[in-house]
Amino acid sequence: MTSLLQTEKRHLWHPFTPMQAWCDEAHDPLMLVSGHGCYLKDQHGNEYLDGNSSIWTNIHGHNHPTLNAAIRAQLDQVAHTSFLGFTHEPAIQLGQQLVDLLPGSALTRVFYSDNGSTAIESAIRMALQYWKQNGHPSRDTILAFDRAYHGDTLGAASVGGIPIFKGSGNDFGYRVQRVPTLDALLGLTEDEITRLSAVIIEPLIQGSAGMRLWPKGMLKALSDWCQKHDIFLILDEVMTGFGRTGKMFACQHEDVIPDFLCLAKGLTGGYLPMAATLTTQRVFEGFLGPGRAFYYGHSYTASQLGCAAALGSLQVFREEKLLETLPAKVQFFQNLLDTLRDLPSILEIRQCGLIAGIEIGPYAPEQMMGVKTCLAARPHGLLTRPVVDTLILMPPLAATQAQLTHMVLALRLAIQETAP
Repeated sequence: MTSLLQTEKRHLWHPFTPMQAWCDEAHDPLMLVSGHGCYLKDQHGNEYLDGNSSIWTNIHGHNHPTLNAAIRAQLDQVAHTSFLGFTHEPAIQLGQQLVDLLPGSALTRVFYSDNGSTAIESAIRMALQYWKQNGHPSRDTILAFDRAYHGDTLGAASVGGIPIFKGSGNDFGYRVQRVPTLDALLGLTEDEITRLSAVIIEPLIQGSAGMRLWPKGMLKALSDWCQKHDIFLILDEVMTGFGRTGKMFACQHEDVIPDFLCLAKGLTGGYLPMAATLTTQRVFEGFLGPGRAFYYGHSYTASQLGCAAALGSLQVFREEKLLETLPAKVQFFQNLLDTLRDLPSILEIRQCGLIAGIEIGPYAPEQMMGVKTCLAARPHGLLTRPVVDTLILMPPLAATQAQLTHMVLALRLAIQETAP
């Protein structure tokens, strides 16, 4: 194992990771070797609760028999074939089931891609190309919100509002109009409004901003404003989709149906990289005609294994009646989080469904108290990762009350040890 980790430090490069500290000779990287249910096991045989769902992806726990069986059955047929000029049954079945999750809505078309960033890229490109080739070429601007995060590909990053995620510079990508709040959007001039192709937002809660909550009713008001001005609404439900907020999709809390619904992460239950962008027949028809097509796609679009995993995940939702169990679990989670409020280092606890951000401080950035606290939680059996000094708890939906209790207790002990 020591030799393997030495090879790791010589050759590998990790995302969002200060590699000088990682490659330090004294650093012993945590190697995750197996998982079962809500638990992960490391190279030393230690078990941990997966407190952030393996970066916000896992829904039903690890090694779920239904998902495993679905993937194995598909593997016996074929793992992947091109979706460019071909089709296959798992993609067709999944498309129908995704549309059926929003019965009666205008979202009737499904475009597959690889991950959250490409789901966003698909929606933005569709919106811009739609207006350009349908008589409104001046609609060339995307409206986005401060502190938003929509992915790391160049276009998706350009509509994000967190400078550190944009690399060496911020002047690239799409033409973007950025506002901090809905009130600021309502103050746009007529000239600014007529330039807008679409508005993009993370509904209810901004993830990488530190689990920052939008005011109740904001999403509905934004949807009404977009409809009034005939501007497309893009909802980034990469994090919030598939039960995280207590409903299948966050937009259902305010009865909003967007023009584009971007899905990834939990789409396959956290098993395989895959994404889907749902849109309307109106948008689809805007791409019909001689010489017209949506010139965007990926080699692994609609991979059969990814579709099989997604179909397995939706099967678990149905068979285990997962959505019906969520309200009680969300309330139990809230009660647990409230027990942390007596800790003096807690600044704020922000919760939306089974998503929580526990902000500690105030601390100087160089203290890296968020990182230190999450590391201190490991000996107590919890794995999670902070956003600066906001500690993230986003358990799999499969977590039991006992496991949720363990997670919150582990976080309490870690906070007490690092930030007394």
